Amino acid sequence: MGARAESARRPGRPGAGTPAVPDEQNILHRGLEAFAELGYDHASARELARRLGVSHNFINDRYGSKAAFWRAVVDHSLGAQLARMPQADPSLDDAEQLRQIIVGFYRTAADAPLVGRLFVNEFTLDSERLDYLYENYMAPTLGTMGGVIDRLVADGRMAAVPMDVLFFAVVPPISGMVEVPLARRLGRAEPTSPQQLTETAQTLATLVVNGLLATGTRACPVGGE
Repeated sequence: MGARAESARRPGRPGAGTPAVPDEQNILHRGLEAFAELGYDHASARELARRLGVSHNFINDRYGSKAAFWRAVVDHSLGAQLARMPQADPSLDDAEQLRQIIVGFYRTAADAPLVGRLFVNEFTLDSERLDYLYENYMAPTLGTMGGVIDRLVADGRMAAVPMDVLFFAVVPPISGMVEVPLARRLGRAEPTSPQQLTETAQTLATLVVNGLLATGTRACPVGGE
């Protein structure tokens, strides 16, 4: 049998007629679906293999371990999101810069709701996976906002807020972008267009930024007079 036929077999399960392994992007997307729906601990190697349509030892053969596969799934999903995040624009007012950064954060979350579910699963667990998410994705996002926030505080437009409080002021509104079934019950139109999602992200971000600015010694809400 030729090399081409051999390459189409599932790793770890020799024999003619074995279905071809899905392409890498498909594998990583199915992995994201599994981890988002089941959580890491309940996404067993057997269940992952079933969902991926591969042999039971495929993940170990290809990635080395379930933990390494999880990291590959995260890097594939969150790497693209991080690349699309807007950077601080020094030509804009600091409050508007902050609003645009948060809008981008919310908008990218709406494009990948499964990532949001994966984060929720991991936020409640003190694990190496949370360390990985924080060091590689959460800290860079907070770092993008850090300089802007420091200037707003120095100018008296915003109170100095502890990072944990700031994080939970900014991140939970993402649920307004990804909790679609609940949003529909609250009156959101269906189907939702990209323009409507962007407008929702802008509204949420404006509410968050105006709330942060209201803590300052001088009121200067973004989007206001």
